[in-house]
Amino acid sequence: MEPIVFAYIGIGLMLALSGIGSAYGVTYAGNAAVGAMKKNPDAFGNYLVLSALPGTQGLYGFLGFFLLQGSLVATITWAGAAAIFGAGLALGLVALFSAIRQGQLCANGVAGIGAGYDVFGNTLILAVFPELYAIISLAAVFLIRGLI
Repeated sequence: MEPIVFAYIGIGLMLALSGIGSAYGVTYAGNAAVGAMKKNPDAFGNYLVLSALPGTQGLYGFLGFFLLQGSLVATITWAGAAAIFGAGLALGLVALFSAIRQGQLCANGVAGIGAGYDVFGNTLILAVFPELYAIISLAAVFLIRGLI
């Protein structure tokens, strides 16, 4: 196997895992929003924000590709390919799990809003914590890119 192939596997994992996590996360929150709209349809804007929030991790995976794109050259060394693979795998896994857990957290907030509680702001604050780890992983990709 050529080093460039190994690097592209890392890129593929980064994109796939972050996208899968976001798909699950927005689905959890979206399903909760559909149920909550039956009781409190006036809070749709809040439901929309909380349902969309887990989608950002998929965007981080896509941004990671753009950060690493310039290093994907035919003459890449094994060390550079391993760095890209590792960065892609790390961001992909962190984004996968943070998006899923963020979606579950947002779904609970949506259920609370649907039940008539004023928990939108608090839910938004708490939902930032899983997001933080995806952002840190994206920052690590940025730093790894500088080392290649």
